[in-house]
Amino acid sequence: MPKEFSRTRRVGEQMQRELAQLIQQEIKDPRIGMLTVQAVEVSRDFSHAKVFVSSLDNAEGMQQSLAILARASGFLRHELGQRIKLRIIPELHFVYDESIERGNRLSSLIDKAIASDKKDE
Repeated sequence: MPKEFSRTRRVGEQMQRELAQLIQQEIKDPRIGMLTVQAVEVSRDFSHAKVFVSSLDNAEGMQQSLAILARASGFLRHELGQRIKLRIIPELHFVYDESIERGNRLSSLIDKAIASDKKDE
């Protein structure tokens, strides 16, 4: 049975906290809007990290925000190196996290189903 790699999980959680703070305070681009860093998945060898972000913006705004973050990934990686003492600072790959949008859609479907059941009674 494979061992749970708790160090990668802990490093991911620390990176999530630091990236959320860096994006909020250091990225000065007004087009980025309000982003939330949902999670960070770090590979076992710490060479890559998927950063899951979500926003209240529409799809076009989110794509623009992801492009801005991709351009700023070198800066963010450098700042992470200053804040977190690791031998290897992973490359950052930003991914849109659809979980909030999917949850809202499921919630509205459930509400519609309940309303239609009450109407049929």
